[in-house]
Amino acid sequence: MFLAEFFGYFSLSAFAMWAFLMAFFFNVFVFSIDIKRSTTLLLSSFVMMISYTASDYFFTWFSYYETTYLDWAIYDIVTIASLMIVYQFIKKTTPSFLYLVTGLTLNLILVSLMHLDVYIYKNLEPWFFWEVYTFGVNIIDFLMVVALIVDRDFLGLHILKNKLISLFKNSELNQVR
Repeated sequence: MFLAEFFGYFSLSAFAMWAFLMAFFFNVFVFSIDIKRSTTLLLSSFVMMISYTASDYFFTWFSYYETTYLDWAIYDIVTIASLMIVYQFIKKTTPSFLYLVTGLTLNLILVSLMHLDVYIYKNLEPWFFWEVYTFGVNIIDFLMVVALIVDRDFLGLHILKNKLISLFKNSELNQVR
């Protein structure tokens, strides 16, 4: 786990927590100057900041038991559910919302696979997937922070989503005779 060895576990988690905190403060500023008031951006950044702060290594020091990958999977599920609740109240979304849900879903998949590998299959020897997990989760976290700050479709996820939806709508499998 190159990144964890290079930076250390605490600094990687602290950096992600700090980045979501800064994204939240930026969105508070944008909200206060009345640029984006009627969207989920402020509440989404708040949910992400709370989620990453609650799941940070610093707060797990006060825990009675050691944090596992399953705990992080539960954090991701609760965060996705919280974002969906925010969306149900506001009904108006931003481009960053799809990035957050997609990123959290990918993180959930990676964390679940790590839980399966380490706790179910009892694999304790580092291998290629552990590197994929470490880089993947940190890159996804970084992309979610960028999405909260720039609030643009910089990877083309919305274009891909719209093409997939139109593909399935026009599919012969979807048409009832």
